[in-house]
Amino acid sequence: MPNFRDGLSSKAWSVMFCAGMSALVLSSCATTPPERPGDRPLVLTTFTVLADMTENVAADRVDVASLTRPGAEIHGYEPTPDDLVRGRDADLILENGLGLEAWFAQFTERVQAPTAVLADGVETIPITSGGYEGEPNPHAWMSPANAPIYVDNIRDALTELDPEGADEFAEAAEAYKAEIAEVADYLDTELAEVPSSSRALVTCEGAFSYLARDADLTERYLWPVNAEREGTPRQIAAVADFVRDNDVPTVFCESTVNDSAQRSVIRETGARMGETLYVDSLSTADGPVPTYLDLLRHDAEAIVDGLTGT
Repeated sequence: MPNFRDGLSSKAWSVMFCAGMSALVLSSCATTPPERPGDRPLVLTTFTVLADMTENVAADRVDVASLTRPGAEIHGYEPTPDDLVRGRDADLILENGLGLEAWFAQFTERVQAPTAVLADGVETIPITSGGYEGEPNPHAWMSPANAPIYVDNIRDALTELDPEGADEFAEAAEAYKAEIAEVADYLDTELAEVPSSSRALVTCEGAFSYLARDADLTERYLWPVNAEREGTPRQIAAVADFVRDNDVPTVFCESTVNDSAQRSVIRETGARMGETLYVDSLSTADGPVPTYLDLLRHDAEAIVDGLTGT
């Protein structure tokens, strides 16, 4: 699995994590878990996209919350004392898997809740460069073709947690998959408008492999995953050469990373910076992508606008 631990050695990272978690344990002893209305189970997810997907399947039978907040960077997230309290109060915790949440296994050692991996069953795409070459790209939710697999895994996990709600979960899951199918059709229609000469998606992180595959776009990126070596001179030079050689009109960056390296590409090539793309996190309710379906629509619109010059 990829190790997204910000350049620390495995031993050093483990020592720091254990020390931090010990502090969390001491802090949480004096913290009272928040009360929840009624007797509904609490389901936690590792990040906001999964929380929104789960809420669409939950049929108001469970309370759903994300461990990370809107705008958080998920790969190197550091759990807080409040996270540990909520984890101990949870009845189920859902993760993406595929090595995305490097901190997750050691976090769950401190809590008793069962877990489920939502990317199980996805046909993965390998990372093609850098220290993680050959490992599965973890951003599988960035594809409407994969989303029904996530939904089915959520449905199954909720059903195991609350068997009496099986019919409600199944009905909600089918309705949600129908909405996702509408977005998939929208993406196919919109991205089909991109001319063949411009069908290249250049981003900061390599988080769009699945979307690029679905849309028949050539993918290039500065770094494969958010890690310790982001935007090196060699990465910038390679992407700048690709942009120049292929007359790519617009390049993009994601909401949770620094775009300074991509702006260096712009200065070297004359390409434009496209609208910010969203991957690892939803926005707040009043922001541009408060739901997973909004995220997919927003990114499709931004990519089409950038590559067609509209």
